[in-house]
Amino acid sequence: MAVEIKYIVVREGQEKMAFTSKKDADAYDKMLDMAEVLSTWLQQSPPEMDDDKREMLALWMAENKDTLASIIKNGKLPSASNSEAPLTENVSDHPARKKKDAA
Repeated sequence: MAVEIKYIVVREGQEKMAFTSKKDADAYDKMLDMAEVLSTWLQQSPPEMDDDKREMLALWMAENKDTLASIIKNGKLPSASNSEAPLTENVSDHPARKKKDAA
């Protein structure tokens, strides 16, 4: 029998994602915290958007925080080779998004 350790990120009583590394689980949890703050901030923005779109945008922004920080700092898009995630990443493909959509 094999023993397997899993680190599970739980939000509001729901499992969001499981990891084999505590470091990865902590990073994902931190990203979800950032997305929550961004979503709250986006509620104050002039364009109105429904909760799902706002949460999706906040999650995408949190996932691409390094690119966002670079844009804010430099006023331009970073080159494709410097970006961690592609700028065209589809948030609906994210595992946490799929899990929420399935519920």
